[in-house]
Amino acid sequence: MKKILVARIDDRLIHGQVVTSWIKAYPITDILIVAEDLAKNMLMQRIYESVAPAGIIVKVMDNPNALKYLKEDPKKSENLMILVKTPDVLEYLTENGVPLEKIVLGGIGSKPGRETLIRNVSANEAERESLRRLIGKGVQIVYQMVPVDKEVDISKLVKTEE
Repeated sequence: MKKILVARIDDRLIHGQVVTSWIKAYPITDILIVAEDLAKNMLMQRIYESVAPAGIIVKVMDNPNALKYLKEDPKKSENLMILVKTPDVLEYLTENGVPLEKIVLGGIGSKPGRETLIRNVSANEAERESLRRLIGKGVQIVYQMVPVDKEVDISKLVKTEE
């Protein structure tokens, strides 16, 4: 199993905060973007590869290929950051044997059907359900824009009304 240092949900994927904060705070060597749409778009893959810092390897894969890749033996000194746009992707990975202890929420933009969860994170009901299921499996989910920010546990924010 590959060594995963950070699993982050952020619909912007690779952007300034990822490049300037997360990669500097952790010894990340590789970024794995798991996104069905981008896995089919070579132009966007090249763009994401070009905006990553020098020396950082960027891979873009669909769900099944990412799962297969993550289950491979790690290479020496290989440390991964997983970036996804929505929680269902990380739920798919955990359901299929990829252990994640913690997930970091970055930004998920608002759009029709989504309501604000916290600050710049919006989620529709299906996304909230996915977060609830992950939490129910023992995965800690926190909101944290950059590593120096205090982590905010979001479990109470996605609880259903009883």
